[in-house]
Order: sequence, then structure tokens, then C-alpha cells
Amino acid sequence: MSGPVDSETGIPEARRARWTALGSGALLALAGVAAAVLRLTGPAPSLVCAAYASGAAVCALAAVLGARGRTRWALWLLIIGVMVMALGDQFD
Repeated sequence: MSGPVDSETGIPEARRARWTALGSGALLALAGVAAAVLRLTGPAPSLVCAAYASGAAVCALAAVLGARGRTRWALWLLIIGVMVMALGDQFD
């Protein structure tokens, strides 16, 4: 027989998930902004810069949502943001 579920054991995992979503989102947003600036100064098409910048914005939104505890939304937004940046890399 299983006993009552202890809600105290889930708190460290939730806190770790929040910090992971926040850190990953911030790091990917910073990388996307840096890539957009580098492509903006070079001969790349404007579509590439826009893709990197929009992907960085989506990752920044994911970082904010992750810090607020919406880790599932943050994960999906991180995936979408990286896919947008990868799509911009294909146009380069």
C-alpha cells in the first residue's frame, strides 16, 4: 500500500526546473541576439537577422515564463525559438 503523497519532495525539482528554464532561455536569447548582430553587420540577408532576433525574443519569453513556474510552456517555447533560429541559419 502506498502512503500519502508528500508534497515537500516535489519542491526542489520544481525549483530546479524553474532555474533550468530561466537559464536556458536567457542563454539562448543572448546567443540569438549575438547571432543577429553578427549577421546584421555582415552580408547576410535581412531575413536571417529577423529570424535570429525573433527566435531570441521567443527564448526570452520562455525564460520569463520559466521563472514564473510555467516550465512546460517554457520548454515548448525554447524548442520553437531554437527552430526559428535554425531556420534563419538555413537561409544564410
